[in-house]
Amino acid sequence: MKVKKGKDKKIFLGISYVLVTLFAVLCLLPFYLILVGSFTRESVILTEGYSFFPAAESFSAEAYRMAFKSPDTIVKAYGITLFVTVTGTLAAVFLSAMTGYVLARPDFPWRNQASFFFFFTTLFSGGLVPWYLMCSRFFKFNNHIYSLILPCLFSVWNMIIAKSFMKGIPFEMTEAAKVDGAGDFYTFRKIILPTAKPLVATLGLFTALTYWNDWYNCMLFMSTGGTWNLQYTLQNILNSSEALKRIASMTGMQVGQVPTEGLKLSMTVIATGPIILLYPFLQKYFVKGMTIGAVKG
Repeated sequence: MKVKKGKDKKIFLGISYVLVTLFAVLCLLPFYLILVGSFTRESVILTEGYSFFPAAESFSAEAYRMAFKSPDTIVKAYGITLFVTVTGTLAAVFLSAMTGYVLARPDFPWRNQASFFFFFTTLFSGGLVPWYLMCSRFFKFNNHIYSLILPCLFSVWNMIIAKSFMKGIPFEMTEAAKVDGAGDFYTFRKIILPTAKPLVATLGLFTALTYWNDWYNCMLFMSTGGTWNLQYTLQNILNSSEALKRIASMTGMQVGQVPTEGLKLSMTVIATGPIILLYPFLQKYFVKGMTIGAVKG
């Protein structure tokens, strides 16, 4: 009987590994297609479409040459995006975790009222125009780097996730720290945060993705090219190529000479490559963090 159970387990594990491997390959195929398409000539894409195995003569790096036509602009945009992502993520995760910790503490008498105040803002808002006027006229966001950080600095959803996680940390740890003479901020920084590594990793990944992919705030508040982040810079390059393509079609120039489709793919590779590399470092905590607040049987 034990031999049969051991054989059944091996068969089950073998089938599971095969299915998981196939699923992983299916998930990687779109990225592979984007990468291959970004190195394919525009004329081949327009006539034959996208291909997983294009001919060797269809290879072209024209899309990347066009994207990096002004390398200083791309490098500066990368620097702005990295600074905003790192600074904003650290500050946003710290604020969300600290707010969730305070609202989860049973000795905070106004936790229910404060939680309702935060939740209320997810249901109603003043609208885009009042928000823009407040940010531009009163907070002076125009053409300042903090206009790319502050709008995404606090997320009520992340705070709710943090609050759910903090409820699972025994309050006796906080009381023991108080007995030893530790203050609230010291307790949070030295005891709670190290215990909440899965929460910090999960919120950090979500927040970093938000900052990295943000182009809307840059469009609203940044009017000069030297202050644009990566996403908005690439979008303007794409818009310029679209305009160039329209001009080429009107003047009789061959449209295939303007690598619009390849440029879209190359910009996807340029923009998503670095942020994809972040996931392996957080994978250890990510699965555990995704179950935060789940109903446990």
